[in-house]
Amino acid sequence: MYYVYAIASLDRNYIYVGLTNNVERRLMEHDKGKEKTTAPYKPFILIFTEECTDRLNARIREKYWKSGTGKRQLRNIRDEILSKK
Repeated sequence: MYYVYAIASLDRNYIYVGLTNNVERRLMEHDKGKEKTTAPYKPFILIFTEECTDRLNARIREKYWKSGTGKRQLRNIRDEILSKK
């Protein structure tokens, strides 16, 4: 199984979308600053996951969530989650 996931920075207006076969491990890597792309934006919260049957489908869905429409939906999800905190 592969997963498409989205994480949101708690300190800045930043959402990152990626794919992995282990969401927990990947989130820890982002929070520890092991990714150059996301290190300046940590800490993160997981705002979205989507399970996919294989890497190809996960890549297709990742591209959607990185598109303008997908990012708008993720911003709405993030805003809803953060408004409850």
